[in-house]
Amino acid sequence: MRPLLLLLAALACAAPCARADEAARVRVGTTTSVQDSGLLDVLLPAYEKTPHATKVDVIAVGTGAAFKLGHDGNVDLLLVHDRQGEEEFIAAGDGLSRRTFMWNNFEILGPADDPADLRKKALTTPEAMKRIADARVLFVSRGDDSGTHRCEKRLWAKAGGRPDWPGYRETGQGMGATLRIADELGAYVLTDRGTRLGYKGPLRLVPLFGDRADLQNEYSIVLLDPKRHLDLNHAGAKRLADWLASPDAGGLIAAYRVHGELLFHPLRAGR
Repeated sequence: MRPLLLLLAALACAAPCARADEAARVRVGTTTSVQDSGLLDVLLPAYEKTPHATKVDVIAVGTGAAFKLGHDGNVDLLLVHDRQGEEEFIAAGDGLSRRTFMWNNFEILGPADDPADLRKKALTTPEAMKRIADARVLFVSRGDDSGTHRCEKRLWAKAGGRPDWPGYRETGQGMGATLRIADELGAYVLTDRGTRLGYKGPLRLVPLFGDRADLQNEYSIVLLDPKRHLDLNHAGAKRLADWLASPDAGGLIAAYRVHGELLFHPLRAGR
């Protein structure tokens, strides 16, 4: 009878143990640009080796969809890149706090022959966007309410509004997939530098416009408010957030390069 009793005891423990293991994990809703760049494949294994760390489950979506996951209590922590959206999320009572922990830049890629002539010196970002519209060339947008798409919409607004022309296409997909489609079409596209550098495979598109103050792209960690979301793993989320903003994580971010180029710049102190 002893083997049978041991089996029954093990079965009785299995479901609670599984629930305990699941509760110990930290679910992160993150923008696809961080996932597509490959940076999380460096950061998360290093974090999981630290004392008191738990396993991390990643849900990579656009920033707007990440906010929805947070609002619905389906993730424990957000890693997003839309300051205005982050502040609104906190003001609405869903978020507790935010801190920026790294940044890179948005840039406009396009075909090497550059029919919109974005390489012209002294162009402002709104002028560059207007040149694309006036040239009526192909432009591929994520169209998914991501941080990149939100930035694009702000840039069109500064350029006087996005004209409606047949060459404007929306993918509704992440940054990596959108880059692939834009490359196949030979279209212009707004991307973040990290995803472009971390893209798996060759790109015919080339960077044509960037390094402007209004194209700086900040990534932030957003903690959810325990008062609004009672059942989340707030302790585990805070441990992960503190580590991502630490010098240890900053060193890994600064060391993460592709073809010798830095994909993200760490911030030693959030802001």
